[in-house]
Amino acid sequence: MNRRKAREHALRQLFRAEFAMEGENNAVPEELSGTAKDVGQGEKGFADELVRGTLGHAEEIDAIIQKAAENWEIGRMAVVDRNILRCAVYELVYRNDIPPAVTINEALEIAKKYSSLDSVSFINGLLDKIAHTVGERP
Repeated sequence: MNRRKAREHALRQLFRAEFAMEGENNAVPEELSGTAKDVGQGEKGFADELVRGTLGHAEEIDAIIQKAAENWEIGRMAVVDRNILRCAVYELVYRNDIPPAVTINEALEIAKKYSSLDSVSFINGLLDKIAHTVGERP
């Protein structure tokens, strides 16, 4: 199973879900328009877990991101960046089977592919801060 491919599939689903929840009829950018047919069963299962978990804990995840972002409002972040962050925070907080360094590295690699270099630095800073905060929880 290729977990990066699964994470990319999860990002596409979260991206689509965000627009569906807002009732907008926006087209998905071409680079995010891959379909489930390029994802195997193992990847699809992992991606579905990430999507369900991220959406199921959306309020708490957004609060964690907002607290770490300090002077940035989560609603003003690029949609792709926001969903990369959300999925990674889900992994950091709720998936003890994935080392934080792996989660952060995967998020950064996906950001390099789908976002800008400035976004990669931004996402890295936030996830590092969040990972340290999560590590301090009892």
